[in-house]
Amino acid sequence: MAQRHIVAMGGGGFTTDGDNRLLDDFVLSLARNKRRPKICFLATASGDSDPYISLFHDSFPPSRAHAVHLKLFDRKVPDLRSFIGEQDVIYVGGGNTANLLAVWRLHGLDRILRAAWNAGTVLAGLSAGAICWFECGITDSFGPPPRGLEGGLGFLKGGFCPHYDGEADRRPVLHRLIRRGFPATLAVDDGAAAHFVGGRVKEFVSSRPSVRAFRVSLEGKSVVEEPLSVRYLGSRRGS
Repeated sequence: MAQRHIVAMGGGGFTTDGDNRLLDDFVLSLARNKRRPKICFLATASGDSDPYISLFHDSFPPSRAHAVHLKLFDRKVPDLRSFIGEQDVIYVGGGNTANLLAVWRLHGLDRILRAAWNAGTVLAGLSAGAICWFECGITDSFGPPPRGLEGGLGFLKGGFCPHYDGEADRRPVLHRLIRRGFPATLAVDDGAAAHFVGGRVKEFVSSRPSVRAFRVSLEGKSVVEEPLSVRYLGSRRGS
């Protein structure tokens, strides 16, 4: 079996980091084709937003990668399995996680993505595009405040909470859910990402200094935030 990579970002990348390419370059570095990776953007969670797709293509010009996108709301690709199988990287944008999962399953993309991952295609994304790979997560798919969402793809065990430093409601909601039996969850700041190889986290990386990641779980009757080491990609030393 090929080496399987997933990069789950709390936020950042081309969506919000502007000219800071550290996280996106890290994703590209994992691709099988190092010279000019084939990268496909899935903007399903934003309803296939045209401005979002345009921003993706502006951020991944031909000199950097061979970039394509896949729309499902106005689908033009008849053979999804072949199309996805040709890609080195699948990059999933943010938006509504619940809608993303429903649409993917309707088109059979959930099974196709698992097969691509097993074959060595890198899976990456931020916010909704990170939560989706886990069993569950903290989402605002149903409007504020955030709430727990189960029924993720389950490629990775446990839960994921993005925007841990960027949205004030995320932390108290996660703590309340953990007390009620929600699974142990990775909580990641904007600008940080969890890099998984197979089903195990290898490391946490970041495009910004001093951002954080935690494993949040219940010990006895107390919610515990275990700080996790994060390697800042802008320097040679971890932070």
